[in-house]
Amino acid sequence: MKTNFLLAFLVVFATLSSCQQKTETKPTQPTTMKKKEVVYQVFTRLFGNTNTTNKLWGTIEENGVGKFADFTDEALQEIKELGVTHIWYTGVPHHAVINDYTAYGISNDDPDVVKGRAGSPYAVKDYYNVNPDLALDPTNRLQEFKELIERSHKAGLKVIIDIVPNHVARNYEGSTNPEGVSDFGAADDKTKEYDVNNNFYYIPGQAFKVPEWQDGYLPLGGDENPLADSKFEENPAKWTGNGSRLAQPNFNDWYETVKINYGVRPDGTKDFEVLPEPYRNMDYQAHFEFWKDKTVPNSWDKFKDIALYWLDFGVDGFRFDMAEMVPVEFWSYMNSSIKMKNPETFLLAEVYNPSLYRDYIHLGKMDYLYDKVELYDSIKHIMKGYGWTDHIPVVQRGMEDIEHHMLHFLENHDEQRIASPDFAGDATLAKPAMVVSATLSTSPTMIYFGQEVGEPGAEEAGFGDPTRTSIFDYIGVPHHQRWINDKKFDGGQLYPEEKDLRDFYKRLLNFTIKSDALMGEYQEIHFYNKDNTESYDHRVLSYVRWSADEKLVVVSNFDAHKKYAFDLKLPEDIVSKWNLGDGEYTLVDELYKEAKPILFIKDGKGSFYVELQPLQSYIFSLKN
Repeated sequence: MKTNFLLAFLVVFATLSSCQQKTETKPTQPTTMKKKEVVYQVFTRLFGNTNTTNKLWGTIEENGVGKFADFTDEALQEIKELGVTHIWYTGVPHHAVINDYTAYGISNDDPDVVKGRAGSPYAVKDYYNVNPDLALDPTNRLQEFKELIERSHKAGLKVIIDIVPNHVARNYEGSTNPEGVSDFGAADDKTKEYDVNNNFYYIPGQAFKVPEWQDGYLPLGGDENPLADSKFEENPAKWTGNGSRLAQPNFNDWYETVKINYGVRPDGTKDFEVLPEPYRNMDYQAHFEFWKDKTVPNSWDKFKDIALYWLDFGVDGFRFDMAEMVPVEFWSYMNSSIKMKNPETFLLAEVYNPSLYRDYIHLGKMDYLYDKVELYDSIKHIMKGYGWTDHIPVVQRGMEDIEHHMLHFLENHDEQRIASPDFAGDATLAKPAMVVSATLSTSPTMIYFGQEVGEPGAEEAGFGDPTRTSIFDYIGVPHHQRWINDKKFDGGQLYPEEKDLRDFYKRLLNFTIKSDALMGEYQEIHFYNKDNTESYDHRVLSYVRWSADEKLVVVSNFDAHKKYAFDLKLPEDIVSKWNLGDGEYTLVDELYKEAKPILFIKDGKGSFYVELQPLQSYIFSLKN
C-alpha cells in the first residue's frame, strides 16, 4: 500500500560471479499443473468513465465516474480475449467517499479523514456492502455487483476483490451487516489501550486530532464543505493504520484509517497460539484442524466471516492489502477456512519483506505474493537504463523454491506508470520486460488496466501526484478512454502506436495461458552465452523453458537503441535434456510467427543465428 514499507534489494557481484561458472535447472512445478494465470487489475471506478474534463479536485458530477454496469458483456469479452483469466476489481468494498448518500441510509464522510474526494479504496467503511459510487442505483448496489460477477463468470473470468485486514476507515459504520454481525469496535473496552478481544488499539484520555496539513494541502483542495473544519470526533483516539500511536497522526501517516488489533500486545508479544514449525510443511486441511479447538481474538473471526460472506456472494479470490502487517497465524486461520470452503480460491498478498516470503506462503497459506522487491525492482532498473540483465537469473535462482508463488507485474495501482517520465517515459520500453515477466517462471502474471495501451498517469487529480493513475479522486484515464471508444470497447480511438502495443500484449498473454512449457522447467543460458558468444552483453537476456511436449528459447533485447546479432548457443546439458541429436531443427517465433531460424546441433552443442532489433524479443518454439 505504501512505498515507505518497501525494502531495497541489492544483488552482490560475488553471487553474479558464481552464477557465471555454471547453469542449473531449478525445481519447478509438475507438468500436470494447470496453465499460467493472468490477472487484469482494474480500478473499478475509473474503468468505464468516459468524461474527459479532468478538473483538479473535480466532483463526481464534474469529472464523472465509472459504474459496475460499464463492464458490459462486450467489455468483458475484450478483456478475456486480451489473454486474461482473472479480473481484480479494485475498490469494490464500500470505502469512505465525499458524496452525499444520506438518502440511502449512508452517513456522510468527513473530508478531514478521507484522502481525495473519491476516497481511498483501502479505507473500508462497510465490509458487507459495496461502493455506492459504482451503482446506477445505490439502493440496488449489491445486486448490481452480483450481476457484474455473473457477467464476469459468463465471459470466462474469475473475480478477485480486495480485503484490507490491517486497518479500516476511521469512520467505519456497517449499515448492512448480516444478522448477528456487530461492527468493528462495537464491544471494545475503550478504557484500555489493549485487550485481546478489542478490535482496535486506543489512546485512553486523549481525543483524536486531525493532522497538520503540509505542502499546501487542504482537504478537497480547499473547497467548502461543512465537515472540512479540521475536526473529527473520536474519543479516545485510536492507533492509526500504519501503527502510529499518536492522537494526532502525521500528515504522512495513514490518518484516514485505524489499525486492527489481532491479539498482538503493544510490546509485540502475542495473545494467541503460535503455529508449531512442522505446520510449515502441512496443507490447509491440517491448519484448519489446528485452529478448530483454539480460542482466537475477535478480529480474526470478524475477517474470516467477511471473506466467507464474499465467497458465498460469488467472488473467486482476494487480494490482501499489506498482509505482512498482520500476524502470519491469522492468515493460517483465515486462509485455511477459505480453502476448506473453496480450495480453488485465488489468494494474493501484498508482502514486501523478502525474509517473510516463505512464512506467508508456507505458514500463512498464501497462494501468491507480489514479486516486487526482487524481480520488479530489478527489471525497473534495467528499463531505466542502469540495471543489468545479469541480475535476473540471480533473482530467479534465489526464488527457485517458491517461484510459482511470486506473482509478476510491471504496473499496479501503487507503482508508477511505465510511460510516466519518472519511470521509463515510453511504454514500448516495457516490451522486453513484459516478455521476461510473463515467461520467466510458472507464477501468474498481472497487468494494470491501461498498461496495454501505454497509459502515462499524467493527470493532476487532487490528492497525490501524477505518474500513478489516481486512486483517490474522480478522474478520466485518457489512453484507456480511447480504447473504450464511447463504450464500444473496440479501441477505435487508439493511436497506431497504442494499437500496436495492445496487439503485442494480446499476443504475449494469449501465448502464456496456452503454453505447457511455461508451467514446466526453466534454465538460464544467459551467462553461458555471455561467456561464449561474441556481441552478447548485459542488455540481452536468454533462457529456456520446456515440458514434455514443448521446448522454448526466450531471448530479449532491453536496449532501446542498439541492435544485436549473434549465434545464440545452447549448452550441452540442454541439448541432452531435450534429447536432440545432431542435425537441423526449425524454430518458430510464437509472438509474430515471422522469424524461423534453424537450430544446428553438432557434437551435442546447439546454436542458431538471431538478430534482435532494439526492444525486440523472441519466444522461439522448437518445431521438429
